[in-house]
Amino acid sequence: MAEFPSKVSTRTSSPAQGAGASVSALRPDLGFVRSSLGALMLLQLVLGLLVWALIADTPYHLYPAYGWVMFVAVFLWLVTIILFILYLFQLHMKLYMVPWPLVLMIFNISATVLYITAFIACSAAVDLTSLRGTRPYNQRAAASFFSCLVMIAYGVSAFFSYQAWRGVGSNAATSQMAGGYA
Repeated sequence: MAEFPSKVSTRTSSPAQGAGASVSALRPDLGFVRSSLGALMLLQLVLGLLVWALIADTPYHLYPAYGWVMFVAVFLWLVTIILFILYLFQLHMKLYMVPWPLVLMIFNISATVLYITAFIACSAAVDLTSLRGTRPYNQRAAASFFSCLVMIAYGVSAFFSYQAWRGVGSNAATSQMAGGYA
């Protein structure tokens, strides 16, 4: 039998500096904000905020139509914030396995359809739920107007997202890596 050596040298070491934490500082891509996709997302965020803020300031809980409008406006506003942050800090580049042009196209088409229903519900319920000339009437009418504008903004984004997904104006590799914004 072999004997265990009497002197064994053991050495402990720490992991190399930066080997485990290669997270670079998040820097915003200001070129994205100046792009058509970034500008449209900012417009959607501002107009969507106006829609749900105007409805939230009225007694909307009494009418199911406004509950739907609130759900659509708040949900899409939050998802748009998440997508805006992903693109602003170029986090979509780190998730390269996700087909971002396709994801944006599906999201924008879905948002357009949801805002069409919210616009119709909000517009149809204004006269039925409020007295003309009162503050709730004016707020609900303004929310209807802004929901129409947001619907148009998501529709334009859906068109541009479709073009980016199809690769119009660039090759597929450039469109995928650039995230599809011009």
